[in-house]
Amino acid sequence: MKSWFSRLSATLLAVAFVASAAPAQAEKRVALVIGNNDYRNVPKLQKAVNDARTMGDTLKQLGFNVMVAENLNRQAFSETLLAFDRAVEPGDTAFFFYAGHGFEIAGQNFLLPTDVPAATEGQEELVRDASVLADRIIERLQNKKARTSILVFDACRNNPFERAGTRAVAGGGGLAPMTQLPEGVFSVFSAGPRQTALDRLSNDDANPNSVFTRTFARELLQPGENLVQVAQRTRRLVSEMAETVKHKQIPVYFDQMVDDVFLNGIAKGKAEAQAEAAKPSAPPQQVAALPPVSVPKLPKEDSINAPIASFSRHNGGWTVVFSIADPTLGISWRIGDSGDFRETGFMDTLDPRTRKRMPNPSIELPADAPAATIELRYVDTQGEMQGPFPIKFDPDAALIRDQRKILDMTATSWLSFREFNGLLVYYTHLMSYRCAIREVRIGIDTAVPDKVLKMPVCNSRDPSAIPSDAQPYLKLAPQTKSVSVELTYRDGSVSEIKTFRR
Repeated sequence: MKSWFSRLSATLLAVAFVASAAPAQAEKRVALVIGNNDYRNVPKLQKAVNDARTMGDTLKQLGFNVMVAENLNRQAFSETLLAFDRAVEPGDTAFFFYAGHGFEIAGQNFLLPTDVPAATEGQEELVRDASVLADRIIERLQNKKARTSILVFDACRNNPFERAGTRAVAGGGGLAPMTQLPEGVFSVFSAGPRQTALDRLSNDDANPNSVFTRTFARELLQPGENLVQVAQRTRRLVSEMAETVKHKQIPVYFDQMVDDVFLNGIAKGKAEAQAEAAKPSAPPQQVAALPPVSVPKLPKEDSINAPIASFSRHNGGWTVVFSIADPTLGISWRIGDSGDFRETGFMDTLDPRTRKRMPNPSIELPADAPAATIELRYVDTQGEMQGPFPIKFDPDAALIRDQRKILDMTATSWLSFREFNGLLVYYTHLMSYRCAIREVRIGIDTAVPDKVLKMPVCNSRDPSAIPSDAQPYLKLAPQTKSVSVELTYRDGSVSEIKTFRR
């Protein structure tokens, strides 16, 4: 099975906008588009992946750095959202597009990964736990302090859990309205509340995209249209097309923008007015649309295959593992730019590429090693010395990154229940990796974590040790059924909500 990351393609594109002056800010545009077709336990879809690809291409034309992800299971969905978190910075314009199955439960909208189970009546919690809450995506973008957040859901389809001979999970076709949006958020739904969206107008409709996406993508590229105008035109055109086949589909939008937002140029009329007012003796007045994308700097040719390093902290200190793209006959290193290089030695195994003993790709550093630059060099298969290559070692950043990675990989171990003089829930695992955590919130018998869990202060000298005076558990009422947990990491990103049941 291919990893989710092989399906996650991030494409950077810089676009020049028709504007009369450089913008005053340098924030970038970032987009994540997701299309899910290949569901395992509920009906497959035909056009969601095509819709995501079309939207990805459209957003590239509008100057967005775009990540396109297809056919995501639950774990891949979470990891993709974390990658999106890392790409969004304060002040950015963030665009999220989802095509696939969506489902509403008790007024909340859930986006369904491809491995969502085939739930039946009374199994709403099963769907909640296996899906992604749409409101959480908005919260994550708010936590990242995005200046503008645009969310588009082409997920208003029939109830995917309906099966002949069974009673379906309580929830209708379509999605619920999202009326309580924070400032700076604009959301669009491909159909109104309880309506379903058309994939095609008839059996003869050969368009690869859904009725909504084909229209919305085209309208986004209209120059001089703000988001409200784009949404209104899409609404009218889609509803007119649906009427031709006697179907009711009226896209809706929810607007909490303070100012008009233009994704493709400035407002019609303003450009002409500016051109009229411009005089040869003075530079033309400029009105900028949303900030364009900065052009990424490509690495120098001699650094493309430079070694990289991963740092992991343990009780005895640091282990540093080097990754070198080229086959090597020997590796050496030193701290700083002076002094002798030390060999890493060899392992008791042969490198199939060189048919010689494999150089040891790792070194050890003491627990109190200060921030420094490690210089690494290696001997290639021609016997020539390559390097030295500088590798920065920041112990504080490396500790947080290492513990964050462990937490992401061991999410099923965050909490555990014990019966000892009553019901207890232990969070020892979270305490052991608390240096990567800013805040832990839990919810008892609720899917919404609403209580802050007290954690000891991080001790970078002995980060995994739990202080003797810390209590790594909570006492719970005997009737407690579940505990949900959400982590806010040191970089401000937020984990998915995990629910642990007795």
